[in-house]
Amino acid sequence: MVELRPATEADAEAMGRVWASAWRDGHLGLVPEELAEVRTPESFLERAAARVADTTVADVDGVLAGFFMVDRDEVEQVFVDAPHRGTGVAAALLAEAERRVAAAGHPAAWLAVVDGNARARRFYEKAGWHDAGPFDYAARDGARTIPVPCRRYVKDVSGGAAIPR
Repeated sequence: MVELRPATEADAEAMGRVWASAWRDGHLGLVPEELAEVRTPESFLERAAARVADTTVADVDGVLAGFFMVDRDEVEQVFVDAPHRGTGVAAALLAEAERRVAAAGHPAAWLAVVDGNARARRFYEKAGWHDAGPFDYAARDGARTIPVPCRRYVKDVSGGAAIPR
């Protein structure tokens, strides 16, 4: 059974490990090499610790199986540890992220998917998200910004009219 809860500081290390592994699975070979070089295991541990306050984690039998972060209307960093993929963890996380965006008063949610990440794109499309087109996501490494070719996915979370394509 999946239990969703707010992350705590005690989760930061497990979040960093899941994030590093899942990010590499979905991004290596698809993002600029300069970004891949700076996304070290240590960088994910640091980034996870800095984002605990806006993170929701999924526990399965006491093990951190995945997480997401929300920044206003953007659903960020939806990642699931490999042993838990295909088990419903990602769907539970995404549904909660959508609920959070709606509860904050935003009519639509959006997220970025690396252009070549076909697995993630299929997952989001199956969950009712649609591809709103290409854009460069501004990945940050300290003060430096690295543009990453992505697809912008959007979903109406208001329960009202559909978001125009």
